[in-house]
Amino acid sequence: MVFYIGNYMNKTFSALYASAVPQLFSTFATKKHREMFRLVHVLVLSLFGVAVSMQLNAATTGAIHGSNGMVASRSMIASRAGVEVMKAGGNAIDGAVATAFALAVTHPSAGNLGGGGLMVIRLANGNIVTNDHREKAPAAAHRDMYLDAQGDVVKGLSTDTHLATGVPGSVAGLLDVLDAHGDLEREKVLAPAIALARDGFPLSFDLAAAFKRRLEAFSKHPATFKKFTRDNGTPLQEGDVWKQPDLAKTLVRIAEQGRDGFYKGKTADLLVAEMKANNGIITHQDLVDYQSVWREPVHGTYRGHDIYGMAPPSSGGVLVVQMLNMLEPYDIGAAGFGSASNVHKMIEAERRAYADRARHLGDPDYYEVPMAMLASKDYAKKRFADFNPARANRSTEIDPGNFDKESMETTHLSSMDIAGNMVAYTTTLNLSYGIKMIATGTGFLLNNEMDDFSSKPNTPNSFGLIGGEANAIQPGKRMLSSMSPTIVTKDGKPLLVTGSPGGSTIITTVFQVIVNVIDHAMNVADAVAAPRFHHQWQPDRVIYENRGLSPDTVRILQDKGHQQMSAWVFGGGIGDANSIMYVGEELQGKSDPRNDGGAAGF
Repeated sequence: MVFYIGNYMNKTFSALYASAVPQLFSTFATKKHREMFRLVHVLVLSLFGVAVSMQLNAATTGAIHGSNGMVASRSMIASRAGVEVMKAGGNAIDGAVATAFALAVTHPSAGNLGGGGLMVIRLANGNIVTNDHREKAPAAAHRDMYLDAQGDVVKGLSTDTHLATGVPGSVAGLLDVLDAHGDLEREKVLAPAIALARDGFPLSFDLAAAFKRRLEAFSKHPATFKKFTRDNGTPLQEGDVWKQPDLAKTLVRIAEQGRDGFYKGKTADLLVAEMKANNGIITHQDLVDYQSVWREPVHGTYRGHDIYGMAPPSSGGVLVVQMLNMLEPYDIGAAGFGSASNVHKMIEAERRAYADRARHLGDPDYYEVPMAMLASKDYAKKRFADFNPARANRSTEIDPGNFDKESMETTHLSSMDIAGNMVAYTTTLNLSYGIKMIATGTGFLLNNEMDDFSSKPNTPNSFGLIGGEANAIQPGKRMLSSMSPTIVTKDGKPLLVTGSPGGSTIITTVFQVIVNVIDHAMNVADAVAAPRFHHQWQPDRVIYENRGLSPDTVRILQDKGHQQMSAWVFGGGIGDANSIMYVGEELQGKSDPRNDGGAAGF
């Protein structure tokens, strides 16, 4: 709503201002004076549009405050579950794990047991650790498994079938994180999720509407259709108490038996039976063999701040650091939020970083990723040496640097406590509701993460991202991800936890939230609500939130050579950056106003 109001005010002001321009313009006698007036006219309109947008956002999207603990996620119910666990003696890690399991119940399009995720953790002692529980290719997978006899990609095979499902990692990773750094026992942390699944919760308008939109897809699979409709098959409505008994039983097995309650026993049997009945290739051995991995974080600095992100198979950690390194020589704050000069610089940084993603990034257990070089300031300086303030590069002019997809329905949560524990966690099934199929009897949806591999070199995936050998399919390999859970500290103290869903836009969303906080000194509410834009090298186009750039800024960028520019038309906007900041002795949390969700604190 604020963007619509801002747009109306901007248009009204522009009309009034423009009506006086001919008279004013005619008073200037010389061409030089008229040109100066023209520039001032454009500047006034541009600055007014940005100011209106930012003022309205700031006025209507305040943060939630807490003195002890905070969780921000896509579901207020799940955030409250995490806070309740923290109130019971848990730390931010306990709160994050409780929220993650609750999201599998309350936000089923992306919250999950059958998917995977990436987590960055700052412990109270200042140590930074990360856990990779990205899905893995089953042992029977091979690089050409989605190609026909002519070597062409078979549409839908890597997205809409059981063959699209990678070995799930969420349960293993969340339990490993809890065992290593949580303060509470497993049963207490899973109790809120179990209760929500067993006893149900009232459906919001947002969830009920989402289920209705997908009824046709759900109807093709009996177990899925049963889960997402009333007993008589009619659509669920806002206010209906939604119970998930099969999912509750699966969660109970995990609470009682740990990872064996998922990767062995009844749950494993049901999952493997689902695979065998539908030409899937996940086996009991694939499940038993799955392990999460503790990896070294990606670390960078930006204007005296420490930036910590996720290492590959996440591409987000290194790309965020790389783009910040490219910007650091420029005074971004002085140019002003939303200015054409800043947007131009950031687009060109994004263009170069995504080109590097296509060639150089993949699972480091299978491919040697040049991490030190990609994250270095010297490399960023060389990479940005051909930046032209007056002209956009064409993506065909930008090769990956020398020394190569995530869904809109990924989800991110942030958690922090007053002791200094911080958690940035991003998790996904890939496309919305994965393959739209329940593993019969388990209550949880199956992922289609195999589509995040490069099915064929230099062939775009579902989100237009291009990959090569680094992200080719191999048995046991983790597919490349755009997930970018990120922690920012200043002088060794907590500052910001952020991350986002949004497919290829995840990385640029996180990048812009960080720039908003550090360069533009925004509070967490404004940093999250501020309009966003995106460029990913290929295709060579800029997308921006509707009314996120003023018409004059768009024109200036087009004059610089950014010819393909279009407004974002999916959902509420670009990203869903549920974030938390530490300000003074207070925690301030904000769920992204683009979507339903909530921050909860105490």
